[in-house]
Parts: sequence; structure tokens; C-alpha cells
Amino acid sequence: MKRIINAADTLVAESLAGFVAAHEDLVVFGREGIFVRRRELRPGKVAVISGGGAGHEPLHCGFIGAGMLDAACTGHVFTSPTPDQIVAAMDETDTGAGCLLVVKNYDGDVMNFEMAAEMAADRHRIETVIVEDDAAYGPSVRSRGRRGVAGTVVVEKILGAAAERGADLAGLKALGEGLSGRLRSMGVALRGVTVPDNARETFALGPDEMEIGVGIHGEPGLYRAALASADEIVRLLCEPVLAQLPPVDDARPLLIVNGFGGTPPIELHLAHGLARAFLRENGVVPARALVGTFVTSLDMAGLSITVALLTPEEFALWCAPVTTPTLVW
Repeated sequence: MKRIINAADTLVAESLAGFVAAHEDLVVFGREGIFVRRRELRPGKVAVISGGGAGHEPLHCGFIGAGMLDAACTGHVFTSPTPDQIVAAMDETDTGAGCLLVVKNYDGDVMNFEMAAEMAADRHRIETVIVEDDAAYGPSVRSRGRRGVAGTVVVEKILGAAAERGADLAGLKALGEGLSGRLRSMGVALRGVTVPDNARETFALGPDEMEIGVGIHGEPGLYRAALASADEIVRLLCEPVLAQLPPVDDARPLLIVNGFGGTPPIELHLAHGLARAFLRENGVVPARALVGTFVTSLDMAGLSITVALLTPEEFALWCAPVTTPTLVW
């Protein structure tokens, strides 16, 4: 696999340096360059901090800015950031109201963020929200329970907007936990991930195969099937998502079609049109949609569909102004 890199072991650091330079009006490196933070911190606001392994860009650093994250910590490719990185981010961004940690439900992320919270408990008020939106619930070597996947964007946006409006730690934690049961995602891959330091695909698919229920670290899905039409793929993703969502009075449905890194916009928009039609046929009318590449798995070809049944309050927070390198409205 050809790549534009110098070396696998310097890829993440060099990429982050380029990212910060490209968005220097919004973000800066934190202490010793071990995390990235919002350039202008707001005193008295809860610091919303997230992070994870590299390879998921623009998650998480691409969502730093007004109305979303205050800091993000990046580990090596598909590897959790270290507790020291997370503690440094808390030390630098906590302006007096405490820190909210938004953590994807993967074992490494959960363990290291928990360790960081313990290490910093003597000087920060800290709460944690675990993102576990994957509808492909089943055995996994990387997590216990549902994985945190593309729904992470929804959680970071809504909690970031609430923090920007002055919500306190307890309110933010309750908001995140309340959203959890009304947020589901499902993904499909047409090609596995090629990890830079081994140049091998994490799983190999034949020319007429697809993998249903994949995560974002290149791990296989729930099952393999023959490559199908776009209509059938969208149905296979939407059906388990809808089956796991509860009925919600006055829900404002949010639909996200997310590319995994190797899927062109023409296919993502096609999938969005089909997903919107499928949801409508099943009584779910999206009030707002987001289509693009937001939570990737390096160069994996495929996409995921996320549906969130938002309350009016949550919908207002989703629609609230945001200014980050990736999302602006």
C-alpha cells in the first residue's frame, strides 16, 4: 500500500503538527505538544475533553473549538492516549468548573481515561460520559458492551454546546447518560484497514464480499455477506439501528451518514438519500442530517449510519453555533 509518509513511527506527530498549523486560529498544542486544545479558553466553563487513537480523523481534534471540545488527546494509530496526556489536558483547560471526559467504549480508552481521572482527582472535579452507540452488539476483543463509534460526534457536539451555555458537571453527565439509549450506529466495510506500521489489511475481503457491523479499529464485524446493492446495504444498516431505538415522544431524529476514510462523497450522499427514504417509510422523519467523513478507520472503504432520537433540548444544542476545524454553523 502506497502512502505519503516519512515513517510509521513519526506519522501521528507530523500529522498533528500540520493540523495545528492549518487551524492555528482555533487550536494550539498544549503542554509539551502532547495534546491539542482550544486556542481561547472560556473561564468558568466546564472543560470538555476527549481523545483516542490516531486513525479516526477528523475525530477528535477536528472537533475542538467553540461549542464543542476544549481539548483532545491523540495516541498512536488505534492506540489510546496515555493517562499523562489526559491529565495534562485537564490541568491546562480546567478554568474552575471542572472537566467532563467523553470516552469511546473501547477497553484501552476506558482504562486510560479512568486512570487519568484517578491521578487528577485531588485537583479537579471530574465526570465521565462513556459513548456506546454501536448497534453491532456482540463479542469484541476491544470492548465490553457496545463500542463507541460515529455517535461520538453527536455526544461531543451536544455536550460541548451545553457546556458553552454554562451547564455544570452534573448536568452535563446527566445529559450524556440520558442520550445514550437513544443513539445507535451501524457500519459496513467493503475493504479492510491498512495499518501503516505493518502494511497489511486488518481483514481481507474478496471482490464480492462485505463485512457488516464493523468497528472503527479495523476489527471484523458481526458477519460477512455477498456484496449487495446500495438499497440492500442501507437496509441492513438501518434495520438494527431502528430496532434498538425506543419510542420517544416529540423526538427530533438526527441522521448521520459517515464515511470510514475510503468512501467518496458521491456514495455517501447516495446512501443518505436511501437512508432518509427508509427511515421515512418506517415512521422516522429526520429533522436534520449530517453527511461526510467524520469518524474514520484510516483508509477503510465503507460507511456507517447513525440515528439519534433527540429531545427538543438536545436538538437545540445540536443546532447551536459551533466553530471547529471540521464543523462550523
